[in-house]
Amino acid sequence: MSDSWQSPVAGAGAGAGAGAWDRQGPPAEAPWGQPHLGHQIHQGYPAQQEPQGSLQPHPNADPYPYPYPSQQVYQAQQPQQTYPPREAHHLQQPHQTQPTQPAHEAPQYYQAEQGQQPYPAELPQQAYAPRGAHQPQQAQPAQPAHQPSQYHQAQQGREPYPAELPQQACAPREAHQPQQAHRTQLAHQGQQAYQAEPARPAERVYSAQQAQPAHPAPPQADSAPPQAEHAELPDRAAQADREAGLAEEADGAGADGSRRGRRRAPAPGPQAPAEDGPRAARRTRRTGTRREAHRHRRAGLVKVVAFCAATAAGSMLLLRGNEALDRLGSPTVPDSAAGAPVAVVDAPDPGRVLQVIAHPDDDLYFMNPDLRYSISAGHPVTSVYLTAGEADGINAGAGMAATTRPNKPAYAEARQNGIRAAYAQMATGDRSSPWQRTVVPTKGGGHAEVDVLVAEPQLNLVWLQLREAGTVYDDAPDSLHGLWDGRVPRLESMLASGTPVKQRFSYTKDQVVQTLVGILEQYRPTTVRSQDPTPGRFPDTKRYTDHQDHFYGARFVQLATAAYAKDVKDRPHFAVQNYAGYVNGSLPGALDPAEAKEKLDILGTYAWLDKQNHCKSDAGCGDLKVSDQPGGNRWSDSINYARGTGTTWLTSDKDHGLWAFKVLDGQVALWHRTGLVGRWKGPDLLPGTGMDPGVSTVTLPDGRTAAFGTRTSTGTKPSDYRREVVYVVQERPGAEEFTQWQSLGTPETADETWTSDISAPAVSVDGTGQLAAYVRDGAGTLRGRVQHADGTWGPWDKYGGADLHGSPVTATDGAGRRMVFAATSKSVVGWGQPKPGAPLGPVTPTGLPDTTLPLTALGREGGVRLWFRKPGSGNVRTALVTGEGGLKVSRMTDLGGLQGFGSVTASGHVLAGRTAGGQLGSEAGSGRPWERSPLMFVGAPSSTMTGRSMVSLAVVGLDARLYVTSLPDAPDAHLAPWQPVGPRNTAP
Repeated sequence: MSDSWQSPVAGAGAGAGAGAWDRQGPPAEAPWGQPHLGHQIHQGYPAQQEPQGSLQPHPNADPYPYPYPSQQVYQAQQPQQTYPPREAHHLQQPHQTQPTQPAHEAPQYYQAEQGQQPYPAELPQQAYAPRGAHQPQQAQPAQPAHQPSQYHQAQQGREPYPAELPQQACAPREAHQPQQAHRTQLAHQGQQAYQAEPARPAERVYSAQQAQPAHPAPPQADSAPPQAEHAELPDRAAQADREAGLAEEADGAGADGSRRGRRRAPAPGPQAPAEDGPRAARRTRRTGTRREAHRHRRAGLVKVVAFCAATAAGSMLLLRGNEALDRLGSPTVPDSAAGAPVAVVDAPDPGRVLQVIAHPDDDLYFMNPDLRYSISAGHPVTSVYLTAGEADGINAGAGMAATTRPNKPAYAEARQNGIRAAYAQMATGDRSSPWQRTVVPTKGGGHAEVDVLVAEPQLNLVWLQLREAGTVYDDAPDSLHGLWDGRVPRLESMLASGTPVKQRFSYTKDQVVQTLVGILEQYRPTTVRSQDPTPGRFPDTKRYTDHQDHFYGARFVQLATAAYAKDVKDRPHFAVQNYAGYVNGSLPGALDPAEAKEKLDILGTYAWLDKQNHCKSDAGCGDLKVSDQPGGNRWSDSINYARGTGTTWLTSDKDHGLWAFKVLDGQVALWHRTGLVGRWKGPDLLPGTGMDPGVSTVTLPDGRTAAFGTRTSTGTKPSDYRREVVYVVQERPGAEEFTQWQSLGTPETADETWTSDISAPAVSVDGTGQLAAYVRDGAGTLRGRVQHADGTWGPWDKYGGADLHGSPVTATDGAGRRMVFAATSKSVVGWGQPKPGAPLGPVTPTGLPDTTLPLTALGREGGVRLWFRKPGSGNVRTALVTGEGGLKVSRMTDLGGLQGFGSVTASGHVLAGRTAGGQLGSEAGSGRPWERSPLMFVGAPSSTMTGRSMVSLAVVGLDARLYVTSLPDAPDAHLAPWQPVGPRNTAP
């Protein structure tokens, strides 16, 4: 932890840390607008010159950066402030002085100075309930239908009901928390499993972390310290006990069927008065009454045992597979694992998102709606802007540009104001919601502005304010590109006119990296969002397909995350998500109309369409340069992940064990479950760093699993930047030991040629046991290597094609013939083997209509079935391709869905993919309604067949934790509750 990040409170009594925070000190009043002097005009963006299907450059390029200060910092520097931000997001050594608390522990409170309301030292992971962007903060709002959901609120005052049978209904009550004392803590203690639920537009949907009021307004100074921040959740075990108790009272037997029942059953009918007659007759009647009572007790026992057996069987589906299902059919045969203790399921953990972008608005154009989903869900989100985005300094549309005086500091301020308004609009519904702005020293030796949204202090904006290139692809030495290449030793700052940062600075290449490392240390993200570091070039002009600030900024993020992972040990695991940029404008739109409109509305706020001075700034309240066309070059219609779109990272073995491979901390993380009834283990990081998001797996003929991915190395010179295909193989079937990473190299000759723009590898084994790996190269064609019988690999063969985008997919048909498919901007093309072992045939048009980028392929029904999404809709489509006599495509079918975007995984009857709202949606059988889970996740989901008829499904959440579920491969099955694997993600 660098001293430059210490808060004065952290250094109280020590002196050293105090000065680091208030070396400059923010002004008492945030200077939103001051007169500025003009600066030298950078070259503006040239008009787009690419042919049809090419991309138009963004009309401007700007950014800003840094993390939020602590509660004490605000009090020390601005004591008049009413609502200081929460402790979780201050820059005071969180690993030493204020360790991050697990979300399931009760937060510790620190008394605020001057009688203010204390805030928790760590933002509770469940403290911020999702809500619509325009909902008030005081009352619990109606939740949008797309929000995460664990329980559907029953209509007409009935109790909420879970989508699945409760897992722990038959556990003794003592095994659960006392209902009266601790029911408000259930979200922390993790007694609930994550459950998929049918999407019901007319109902209000809640998840475990949402079952409380929305984030409250900042407390008044005279209010009492909060005692619990979670509304009472349904206690499923207690509900089951109540149901069992009713059965006992009705039938006169205890839960164990013995005489220790809660209440003895009365004799049927009222007791008859004494009357004359033989004593034997009275004894006979009493004996009959007792026998009747015993029969009722036995009946009650049967009911309770049957209920417990059914519930236990349901809870075992996730980890017990077909074995549990088989035994469920024979209730007289007890499951040997039924007596094992049920694992406690943690409450949902939203994780912490940190996104690094080059310019102010890159997040709104290229990371939304993911950004809005995270904000609406109340997740801690920090956006770091690398450059000031000053462009040419002209804040005007095309009609007024010629008569508007350039002013780069003022234009940078206007873009900052637009970003603040857009974030406030997404978080509170009020674009004018106030921010606290302050200045902090960075680990790189400069200063950054940190903005904290007062109403939602888990939202932070960090402005690093470096110079931007001012041009998409032309040479600009004073830029991130020039600094990376060593053409300039330092990159100067470009301070916005209204920033509290008053001291200019400059950074070397290493200082930029260290500045980002310092931010990562303070915010401890579990998900890092970044732009695409290898976007490629146009094949004809060889110009970059994305802004040079975008991808060189992303390369600085690669260096910073690698250094952070290597040097900082007391940290959580983190996943990385990369986003495509300008290329979105030449691809089919991925968003449905409602999502696209919401995205455009936020961009309209940023563009300051109404020109009302709501921010009280002379510089303006938004970016008028984009006001003529706020959606950019159709960027508001789409979102695409540049990496991590593959759906084959979960696989099973011959013993029905499961293996999951995802990249965490720049290494491939492995989770493993042995057999159907084994316990999960992991994540274990395989040796080898520099791994890019996205892993593909394949089962070799001998039963071993091989995992393929790409690896980035930077070297010591700019020309050393290289991305290559690598793979590992199990030492033996079922073993947890893998070989060292082996390189297949790259079809690219040098980074300068195509910016190392290769896709993730698609791998398959054909009917002869021949293994092959395929990638899309920087020229938009298909390349591949085939393994020979002796284990060696052939060269990177050229298979042709043109205008390929995204990553290819591959699978084998019923005859063992390999097929490969790739999406273009207009359709889908394919290649196929005429017979197993033969080379691929020529590229073949499929005749399919345009699709959104990610494809999924799976061998079934004698051919290879494809899944993809309908542009402008998000609906899932499918088509069967057969290979006899060449590739032939069957009629395409629309399968519906819950809108959304991105990859779709398919196994058995199950389809799953991201829905509108960011959660996972699934369809468990043809014609069944799609269901929505509460999980928000990174990259793509993955599924696999396990055993004879079990489907397992997995995602990695925004907390960088693996979540798994399963269901029988049957038309009427439902997903079992989601289960997190391993401990909460606090530190490796």
